[in-house]
Amino acid sequence: MRAVVQTVSEAEVTVQGTAVGAIGEGLLVLLGVTHADGDGEVRWIAEKIWHLRIMRDERSASELDAPILLVSQFTLYADTRKGRRPSWNAAAPGPAAEPLVDAVAAHLRGLGARVETGKFGAMMEVRSVNVGPNTILLER
Repeated sequence: MRAVVQTVSEAEVTVQGTAVGAIGEGLLVLLGVTHADGDGEVRWIAEKIWHLRIMRDERSASELDAPILLVSQFTLYADTRKGRRPSWNAAAPGPAAEPLVDAVAAHLRGLGARVETGKFGAMMEVRSVNVGPNTILLER
């Protein structure tokens, strides 16, 4: 499982011009799932995101009660080592990945996070204002 975590002053995801998720100051998380991912990765990444001390004054989203916008992003598993066209073979297929993305959101909520999401499998537009800028790659 891979996540790109950004501190933002605001972020929004839209599908066909309609906002499906939006937050103010918080974390924008782009999440990719691979074939070997399961419950252990779900718990690890959710807890890491919630407690990662990258927000103002070196505090975490949990300490600031900051919201999280979680967006599925299979392209985080692009393999660009050969040729000019990325391979997506390392990304888990939708039927395997979607429940794990949902499980990360559920685990975050269970930890106390307010979580907004994109729409799995949809063509989404993500807008954000990165603060810092802070962009962290998490991988397990």
